[in-house]
Amino acid sequence: MSGKKHSQAFVDIVNRSRARVTELDVHESKARLDQDAGTVFIDVREDREFAVDSCRGAIHIGKGVIERDIEKYVSRKDEPIILYCGGGYRSALAADALQSMGYTNVISMDGGIRAWRASDYPLDVRTT
Repeated sequence: MSGKKHSQAFVDIVNRSRARVTELDVHESKARLDQDAGTVFIDVREDREFAVDSCRGAIHIGKGVIERDIEKYVSRKDEPIILYCGGGYRSALAADALQSMGYTNVISMDGGIRAWRASDYPLDVRTT
């Protein structure tokens, strides 16, 4: 998780979401992605974060618009989805929201892109 100091109210809401969603660590998530090419890998970070880099193969749907835009990318409610953010908080919130919309195969990647980078997994790096 993030080294950032979050407010207790934010941590509380994240923890409630985390209790309702499936989380996998970065290694389990990478293994799942490697095993199932049909898994949709979604970066829910802000546009400015995605503009720097992303986990290789991920598409970008920011947390602020995922409920509005998810059906453009994932048409079947049972399609496998792995979400990530910086450390795993926002992806848990987004996974919870997608589940409330009827998506049944949603995973939040605990540790987010920071754990992905630390594991030396492939990145798509953008130059500005």
